[in-house]
Amino acid sequence: MASDSAAPVRVVGGWASPFVTRVCVALRLKGVAYEFLQEELGKKSQLLLASNPVHKMMPVLLHGGRPVCESLVIVQYVDEAFPGAGPRILPADPYDRAVHRFWAEYADAKLPTALRTLRRMVDGDRAEAAEQVAAALAQLEEAFVDCSKGRPFFAGVDIGFLDIALGSYIGWFRAAERITAQTILDETRTPRLAAWAARFCDHEAVRGVMPDAGRLVKFGEALRAALAANAQRPDVRASRRDLVGEPVA
Repeated sequence: MASDSAAPVRVVGGWASPFVTRVCVALRLKGVAYEFLQEELGKKSQLLLASNPVHKMMPVLLHGGRPVCESLVIVQYVDEAFPGAGPRILPADPYDRAVHRFWAEYADAKLPTALRTLRRMVDGDRAEAAEQVAAALAQLEEAFVDCSKGRPFFAGVDIGFLDIALGSYIGWFRAAERITAQTILDETRTPRLAAWAARFCDHEAVRGVMPDAGRLVKFGEALRAALAANAQRPDVRASRRDLVGEPVA
């Protein structure tokens, strides 16, 4: 059945999740109005459980009441479901689409674990963890050079799929920098990526939904407290993914 682009759109998720952020950016880029349904930290709404019965995690997009799950899948769905609204998100060329999907998957495979490791390290061990993050970003700096072809964004003159996938982590990059006193988006090691990050955050589709670093630091403290409290309850088995959705940084 064809998608009804006029049907109501709702996003089920949490403001601090980078995976939820990327869904909201995609919708804003397309100019699609949506209702945001905030999940309560440490709990899962019946709507979330019913909408994503397989993984039981945010984000979930509800379009005309029909659920779409997993953030990268949702971003691609938004591009296809609203073809006449806003700029194209995925590249038009099949090869370019494959390349951008590859690097988006790379970012999701490398960055959450590396950032989590960095934040958990004691002061004397943070250099090694920071190097893991830097190595991943160095690869993405090279990808930016290849994909952007000298233009402002991975997608060219405007943000697109890979920009949204990687850009959703910037709030957590900045929060981790405050927590660890380690520079992540290093203007010396990855100058093009650092400049891209500033442009991305200044984009009108991003400014209203990119979480503030200070607020994320406080959220991280609340998250750790919630996980510690659940660890004391044998009847509860909550993980970071359960509380925030997808493998959050």
